[in-house]
Amino acid sequence: MPFSRSMFNLFVSKNVRKILKRKDSDAGERGKALENLRGSLFNELRSSEGARRQQQRLCGPTAALTFNFLVSVGIILMNKLVLGKVGFNYPIALTFIHYVLSWFLMAVLNALSLLPASPAKSSRFSLLLSLGIVMSLSTGLANVSLKFNSVGFYQMAKIAVTPSIVVAEFILFRKRVSFQKVLTLCVVSIGIAVATVTDLQFHLFGACIAFAWIIPSAVNKILWSNLQQQENWTALALMWKTTPITLFFLVLLMPWLDPPGVLSFNWNFGNTSAILLSAVLGFLLQWSGALALGATSAITHVVLGQFKTCVILLGGYALFGSNPGTTSICGAITALAGMSVYTYLNLATSGQHPGKSSLRQVSFSSLKSKLSKENGDIRDGVGAETV
Repeated sequence: MPFSRSMFNLFVSKNVRKILKRKDSDAGERGKALENLRGSLFNELRSSEGARRQQQRLCGPTAALTFNFLVSVGIILMNKLVLGKVGFNYPIALTFIHYVLSWFLMAVLNALSLLPASPAKSSRFSLLLSLGIVMSLSTGLANVSLKFNSVGFYQMAKIAVTPSIVVAEFILFRKRVSFQKVLTLCVVSIGIAVATVTDLQFHLFGACIAFAWIIPSAVNKILWSNLQQQENWTALALMWKTTPITLFFLVLLMPWLDPPGVLSFNWNFGNTSAILLSAVLGFLLQWSGALALGATSAITHVVLGQFKTCVILLGGYALFGSNPGTTSICGAITALAGMSVYTYLNLATSGQHPGKSSLRQVSFSSLKSKLSKENGDIRDGVGAETV
């Protein structure tokens, strides 16, 4: 009996060890699979192509435009509050604070290895330098215009950005716009002009700044859209590269456009909190604008800006009982109708050539399967040699 009991215990202990060993092996395989999955996701985010695919997958045109719309409305009101009630009469310095906070947040992401990588084939430095310069001019001059002019005149100045983009894209890239779209954009511009004609309080110096802002704003949108769509930049990676250039030129603009005394401003808790909140919205605006330009086009982004004007005007009339006048409301409705037709024309144009996109997808999938098969053959050959 003792002998049989000892044999039974030995048999059971061996089976238990086998089961535990098998469980440990299974757990190790699962852990290795999870580690490989995490590694592949990390590698995809760290490559420019993978990061761009993730950006397109997570933030399509609708999400990007909605995100940009909400942030844009918030920052216009917030900047008007900071430049008006708070009394921070330094629009270029305010823009500088925006970009400093943006650079700090992106530096944190970069330290955590969460910032997407730049494309393997980097763009010409002249393009990045040009983008940094026009960013400093467009954002800085926009805040100066907002300081001296009313919100209505600020929105009116944006009307001239649309024809500027059409002309600039034709000169730079030979990009043509159909007659139907040109006619629709004219209707949108006329509607916005009529809608904002009752709020045209402006300063002569502010009007000059607003007109000087038009060309940099148009070039800024064109470069952002082109670099992302043609050269595989992601929004955050391009912001990381161009923000130091923008900060440098904002420092050069301060003595010319800002009054002296920014350091003697009353930096109490309330004022500082309002300025920092404006800076956070500035980072979100820059990011959302880059996402929208990467997902759509420069003209579509401008039309979105006009849509914001109509929504603010009609929303104030419907929700808060403001009475901008029958003329302004009719202008806003006309502009919205023009935007609807423009959106329909864009969708119709994108749907005219579905065969090309499907052919491209088929050829890409066949190429991918061919490469996978070749890689599998190579791995089999290597395995045979090692054995």
